[in-house]
Amino acid sequence: MFNHIHIPAVLQKMNAIFVQHGYEAYLVGGAVRDTLLGKKASDLDIATNATPEQVMTIFHKVIPTGIAHGTVTIHFMGEEIETTTFRTESDYSDGRHPDKVAYAATIEEDLSRRDFTMNAIAASLKDGAIVDPFNGQDDIKRKYIRTVGNPLERFSEDGLRPIRALRFASQLNFTIDDNTFKAIEDNSIRDKIKNISIERFRDEFVKILSSKKPSVGLALLEQTGIMDIFIPELKACRNCIQSDVRGFHEFDVANHLFYSCDGAPREKLNVRLAALFHDVGKPDVKRIEKIDEGEIFTFYNHEGVSAEKTREILFRLKFPNSLIDNVVHLVKNHMFYYEPKWTDAAVRRFIMRIKAENIEDLFDLRLADVYGMHNTAVVANSETVANLNELSDRIKKIESEHTAISLKSLAVNGNDLIKIGIPAGKKIGFILNELLETVLDDPSENTKEKLLLIAENIKNKAF
Repeated sequence: MFNHIHIPAVLQKMNAIFVQHGYEAYLVGGAVRDTLLGKKASDLDIATNATPEQVMTIFHKVIPTGIAHGTVTIHFMGEEIETTTFRTESDYSDGRHPDKVAYAATIEEDLSRRDFTMNAIAASLKDGAIVDPFNGQDDIKRKYIRTVGNPLERFSEDGLRPIRALRFASQLNFTIDDNTFKAIEDNSIRDKIKNISIERFRDEFVKILSSKKPSVGLALLEQTGIMDIFIPELKACRNCIQSDVRGFHEFDVANHLFYSCDGAPREKLNVRLAALFHDVGKPDVKRIEKIDEGEIFTFYNHEGVSAEKTREILFRLKFPNSLIDNVVHLVKNHMFYYEPKWTDAAVRRFIMRIKAENIEDLFDLRLADVYGMHNTAVVANSETVANLNELSDRIKKIESEHTAISLKSLAVNGNDLIKIGIPAGKKIGFILNELLETVLDDPSENTKEKLLLIAENIKNKAF
């Protein structure tokens, strides 16, 4: 157990101003928890007995970001530090915001309104002395997530708190206390969860996906029924069996998707989303076929169905359109199958279809897909890695040759075609695509003289 923690220099200097004016201040929340876990504190949140108006008086630059709830943001020494007056809360008729906020006299009263014991610890800015009225340090040591007080009361105050519990379990590899977990599954709490905004769920969902092992949080979302509320498409993936005599898969589609997510790069949200949803369409297209060795399961065109479902899911969760388009593109193309016998023209067409900026992400998705088949990392000397490395080398070689792989890189454009008598409209687009196909097959054809000659020949053909 710690009696004190180190207080960053910027907060020590800030505290001197509080003390100078007769106030006290504490570091609270995740910053204290992370420091106790030996991690670098990120967000620096302060609680003080100074009112927002008093804080705005003693500091030069203060933004009233949530003044109705006692919160302002102090700009100090290059940092933006959220500062909230000691407060108590009561009545949450909307399941999120307190109907009543009253300033409190002590830090202990303030900590009593917080969600989990591990987040209800404060450290004095004066000397780093720990204030821990709910034994949060003990729960951190045991790796336990437990609410402050009655879990049904805490969760009924804000329907996001149950999801935060699952997110913390995923991020920190902690276990949720039994009573706390039972409260998450309570029907009254389920109703509170249903009423939170989709954006608030999405933000917690992204944090789960960004954790070291997102399958933990995803499994908890499923177990508690929260997944069914926001992403019901994944329910059909549970018990959709894939393993057959060929031995490609060990798991049903749901576990395969969860484990694939584990295998995707942690820093790439787009790839983790693609990994989670790349096979979500499989239950819709599953068929059974008989071969000499026995029965096999087929999922023809599952990538197309999965791409459509992925777009629907991400749109519902209100992700940015650019991210949605990127993830859907990865899902739609995840079934590419490279063989060394591919011609250079085939590689050029692959680059054109996938687009150079997406190739690395698509390769990461392939490795995540293979990871999810057996819940284990792909070994460096495997056939999968060898194929991807070979394809990567061939792509780099083609890119270094600066051959045309898009309409923009053709030696002619629409204006050139108009000058030789081709009318503006669909015919120009058709001819340009025909010219690109020619150049993909033979890059040496990409000269203005040769392409205009080919265009003349096409022009004279009836459409």
